[in-house]
Amino acid sequence: MSLKYYLTLMSAATLFCWAAWAMVVHFINPQEAGSIGFLIFYLSLLFALIGTFSLFEFFLRVWFSHEQVIFRHLGVSFRQAILFALLLVIALILQGERFLTWWNMLLLVLFLSMLEYIFLSRSKPQT
Repeated sequence: MSLKYYLTLMSAATLFCWAAWAMVVHFINPQEAGSIGFLIFYLSLLFALIGTFSLFEFFLRVWFSHEQVIFRHLGVSFRQAILFALLLVIALILQGERFLTWWNMLLLVLFLSMLEYIFLSRSKPQT
C-alpha cells in the first residue's frame, strides 16, 4: 500500500467517523437511548479521534523529522493515537459516571504510559 493511498483512506475513514459521531449527537436522545446509544457515541468518537490524532501526529513527525524513510512514522503515530484517544474517551466515560477524579486520571495516564513504554522497549532499534 502506498503512502498516498494510506493517507487518503485514513482521511476518508476519519471524515466518515466524524460524520457518524455528528449523526449520533444529532439524532440520538441520551435519555431514551440507553446503553446502546452511549456505546455508539463513545465508539464513534473513539474512532474519529484515533484517525484525527494519527494523521495529525504523522504529519508533525514528518515535518519535524528529517528522515528519508517516512513510513517508519506510521506505526508509532497510529499506536500513540490509539492510546491518547483511549485516554480521552475513558476520561469522558468516567466523567459521565461521575467517577473521574485526579487520582483516577493519574492512574490511567500511568497505565497508558507504562503500556507505551512496553511497546517502545520491545521495538527493535532502527539503524
